[in-house]
This record gives sequence, C-alpha cells and structure tokens, in this order.
Amino acid sequence: MAGVKGQVQKRGVERRRAMVDAAIGLFARNGVRGTGVAAVAAQAGVTPSALIHHFGSKDGLVRAVLQEADRRALERLSIPADAAPTLRQAVDWLVRDAEHTAAAERDLAALHTALTAENLDPGSPLHMWFRDRGRALRSHLAAVFTRAAADGTARPVPDADMLAAEVAAFLEGAHLLWLLDPERIDLAALHRGYFDGLLTRLAPEPS
Repeated sequence: MAGVKGQVQKRGVERRRAMVDAAIGLFARNGVRGTGVAAVAAQAGVTPSALIHHFGSKDGLVRAVLQEADRRALERLSIPADAAPTLRQAVDWLVRDAEHTAAAERDLAALHTALTAENLDPGSPLHMWFRDRGRALRSHLAAVFTRAAADGTARPVPDADMLAAEVAAFLEGAHLLWLLDPERIDLAALHRGYFDGLLTRLAPEPS
C-alpha cells in the first residue's frame, strides 16, 4: 500500500507542476488578466475543477507561479534553503541571477514586475505576498552585511536595514529599466557595476 500511495503522491506532484508550467507560459504570453483558468487547465491537460482543487482559485495559481519562479532561482544558483552566505557569495548570486534573467527569463521578470505594480494596494490579492517577500529579502541582505562586518570582511555600516533597502531598490529599479529598454540597458552589466561599487564601499579599512 505504501508503494501505491507514493505513486499517487508522485502523480499529484507531477500534475501540479504541469499546471504551474502551463500557467507560466500562458501568463507570460497573454498576461494574467488575459488568461483564464480554463485555458491553463486545457494547456496542462486537466479539467478546470482539477486546477481549482489544487490551487483554490486563480489568485492561488498566480501565487504558485511566483513561488515556483523563486524556487527555480534558488535551485539554479545552488542556494541551500538555510544558507548564510558571505557578502561575496551573495553578490555573486545576485549577478548570476541577473545574467540568467537577461538570457532566458524576460517573460517571468516582466510578469513579476507587472504583478507587483498591480498589487500595491493593501487590499489586493497578492499585496501581502509581495510585501512579505520584500521584507524577507531585505532581512537576508541586512544579515549578510551584519555578518560581514562581524567577521571583518566588510566595514560596519551605520544602518544595515537601510543599506538592504537600497540594494532591494536597485534590484527592482534595474529590472524595470531593463524591461522598458532592453536595447540600451544591459541588466547583467548594470548589476556588475553596482555591486562592484558596493563592495568597494564596504571594503574593510586598511589595518
């Protein structure tokens, strides 16, 4: 019985992944508003009721797509879930993510940016998801700066939370500029230049 149960669970995971993959492609091509639940279900080879069973609603499906994008980024960059990266590792990860985004993930980046703008109002369906994601990112960045100062690989900063907010603002702004004008904005080069400057700013004082 355990083997049968495992096979059923595996099929369920595979079916859920197929629905998320279908949603990613359709949302990227047609936008969230222009894509109905029925279209995603048809693309994934399931019924609309099966899709709703898995995700609860279209908003739940959109949230699953965003979570999958983050999961793929962590997997692609080989970042452990409990990682406590050094400053150099964190910078390298962010630059490599920009390189991959520019090369292969423009649609997902555009979807992420558009959904962020659509959910600025506190009453919007995904407002708390984006807010909490932003808070988590800033908290991780502030921890990186604090650890680097503690181990001597960077100089202490007056306010690690403020510096983390600056970096987060750069990341959001850089993606927006690139999405609007990819012919003139080199996303990866922009990241390399900014983070090279940041590392210079945070270099420890000469002993």
